[in-house]
Amino acid sequence: MSQLPDRAQVVIIGGGIVGASVAYHLTHLGMTDVVVIEQGQLSSGTTWHAAGLVGQLRATESGTRLVQYSARLYETLETETGLGTGWKQCGGVTVARTPERMVQLLRTAAAAEAFDLECEILTPAQALDRYPILETSDLQGAIWLPLDGTANPTDVTQSLAKGARMLGARVFERTRVTGISTQGGAVTGVTTDQGHIEAEIVVNCAGQWAKALGDLVGVTVPLHSAEHFYVVTEQIDGVDRMMPILRDPDGYTYMKEEVGGLVVGGFEPVAKPWVAPDEIPYPFEFQLLDEDWDHFEILMESALHRLPVLNRTGIKKFYNGPESFTPDNQFILGEAPTLRNFFVAAGFNSVGIASAGGAGKVLAEWIVGGEPPSDLVSVDIRRFAPFNGNNSWLRDRVGEVLGLHYAVPWPNREFQTARPFRRSPVHHLVEAAGAGFGSRMGWERPNFFAPKGQAPVIDYSWGKQNWVPWVDDEQRATRSAVARYDPPSCGKLLVK
Repeated sequence: MSQLPDRAQVVIIGGGIVGASVAYHLTHLGMTDVVVIEQGQLSSGTTWHAAGLVGQLRATESGTRLVQYSARLYETLETETGLGTGWKQCGGVTVARTPERMVQLLRTAAAAEAFDLECEILTPAQALDRYPILETSDLQGAIWLPLDGTANPTDVTQSLAKGARMLGARVFERTRVTGISTQGGAVTGVTTDQGHIEAEIVVNCAGQWAKALGDLVGVTVPLHSAEHFYVVTEQIDGVDRMMPILRDPDGYTYMKEEVGGLVVGGFEPVAKPWVAPDEIPYPFEFQLLDEDWDHFEILMESALHRLPVLNRTGIKKFYNGPESFTPDNQFILGEAPTLRNFFVAAGFNSVGIASAGGAGKVLAEWIVGGEPPSDLVSVDIRRFAPFNGNNSWLRDRVGEVLGLHYAVPWPNREFQTARPFRRSPVHHLVEAAGAGFGSRMGWERPNFFAPKGQAPVIDYSWGKQNWVPWVDDEQRATRSAVARYDPPSCGKLLVK
């Protein structure tokens, strides 16, 4: 192993696909004095066992643009570095079992049109044409996203790392960060088991370990690992290399081609959190967790129904690999609000392969330019408060977050777990008045007041919300009479 330098302009902690992407893009922006530190080997944490799906359409335009960039990068990277990425643009089919899900897919298609992304609405028969082994008798319809694809996560990481090295970056494997030094509210370097490096900028891309590293310097990086399951089948007649990705969100499952067979995985409704972020064993390199067929059963039964051919297909390998999830299902990006020049890119909620190319690009531009290069408010680390780093709170929440990946994304959905956390001194009085509560920055805050005899709950739907008449009555009463408000959950400004 070559000796660590005494100093570097930028030190990146973590040699997964995200750390490699940040290094690649920094060097391509001219910031070439970059050191990547990896406690194991490149991609050996979470990256290596990721499914490698690159679905380009996201809930926001900014998120969609990041993944679109990732896809273009993975397609062209081999030309630059000579190392392939395993990229294939096979397209994706997403099916709907219920009318409510079909409405969501129609809305998805409308968003795709607004974002100028190709998308086609399919009948069940047309879905069968795209995916010939599909059971369609209970389907309402589907959508087709022709630009979706897959990549090999380890290959992408190695190619990005080589691209960074070609422009001067240095990568040190089997080197563990044990401390982070600061002075005057800014980061000044990192301490490793191989020595200390002074640095102007430190980037925390440590994946599941990112929270524990942030805790060393009082930076809240709220993420928690959960177990994520998939199986790889034997070869299947009719499955070829360009078989599309199949998503059956009502059945919680996804499938992709793998060496003539299928990867079958999903996001079960109630997930299985792993150990606390500060209890992850070391070393944990290219390792999996124990099989749990009982927990996987709900996914397997759904897959057997959607693809009957699986009933006569063997299983080659069961994968149970932990991945990190955040409290709101959005990843974490940006400069820490409490420590200058300490940047974070972590907590990718099972979309790290799809997002890594774009996330590495915009974070590099943020570091070089001194501000976010685009609308990144939904992933900005500054959206979190210190309480979000509570490990018990996070453990409760991530079980729900993972399960919501394939839930119908109802308008006004409220999280149910890790509540109540903060309550006003008069919470009991507000509750007695018929309040239906939401959660904002940990506070229980009334969304509406139900009239007597009505349950103060949201009946989730795509149509007019059940609480609208109650809110109308509240507004009229506030305008025509007197209203009292309980303000603890509201933001407060101190003006001097």
